[in-house]
Formats: sequence, C-alpha cells, structure tokens
Amino acid sequence: MLVFGLVFIPLLILRPVSLVMFAQATSDTLPLHREVGIATAVLLMIPAVYTFYSTLRYFGIRRAMGGDHFRKKYQKMPLVRKGAFKYSRNAMYLFGFFILYAIAMLFASLPALLVALFQHTYIWVHYHCTEKPDMALIFGEDTPNEK
Repeated sequence: MLVFGLVFIPLLILRPVSLVMFAQATSDTLPLHREVGIATAVLLMIPAVYTFYSTLRYFGIRRAMGGDHFRKKYQKMPLVRKGAFKYSRNAMYLFGFFILYAIAMLFASLPALLVALFQHTYIWVHYHCTEKPDMALIFGEDTPNEK
C-alpha cells in the first residue's frame, strides 16, 4: 500500500492541479456571466469538499486508496454510511468529482468542462468494470451502488 500510495496520491493531486492550469489557459471560453460561473463553482464545491471531509473522517486515506481491495482488515469493516456516504454509497465517485466541474466553471472554460466530464465518465467506467465486481466479491450483495 505504501508504494501504491506514493504513486496514487501525487497522481490524485495532479488531476485538479493540471485542470486548473488547463482551465486558466482556456478561460472565458464558456459563454456565461462571471458571477454565474463563480456561484456554480461554489455550489459544486460544497458537496465535493464535504465528500473529501467524509472520506478522510470515516474512511481514512488508506481505505479510500482501495484498502478494501488489498487488505483483509478493511474487508472486515462494514461499509460506511455516514457523512456524504449516507446520501450516496459511492460519494467519492459521485460528489468528489464535482471539484473538477467547479474548476471549469470558476474559469469559465469549456475545454476544462469537457475534460471534467470525460474524467468523471472514465471513473464510472472504472467503477462498473473493476471496482463494483470486486466489491461484490468482498461485501456480497451489499455493494456500494450509486443512489
């Protein structure tokens, strides 16, 4: 998990950082008023930040990195149903990625919005093709499903 984390965490951080740079380079390509973009960004950041808080508070970073898939001690833990996870069993994928849309809206960047949409779609493909079947093996019928 340590080696995985040394690769995973920097890549996770680079996703929004690189999107900020891209959004800044392509700013004002989305036709909307600045105030609307800022307000939308703030509204999107609320569930995203709450999800990050809930993930750290109720999951911990190791379990959030996929500890359930690699370590027995996490597999024996019940699924989290607190914080953002009481609204969606898969809050990290559903609400966490709102931060990418918020970045695009903050800079009013159409290309960044398309990148955010692609990345959000891509993570759901990963979930349905990789994580969901694995979670079914680990947790049985009570797998995290999007609500």
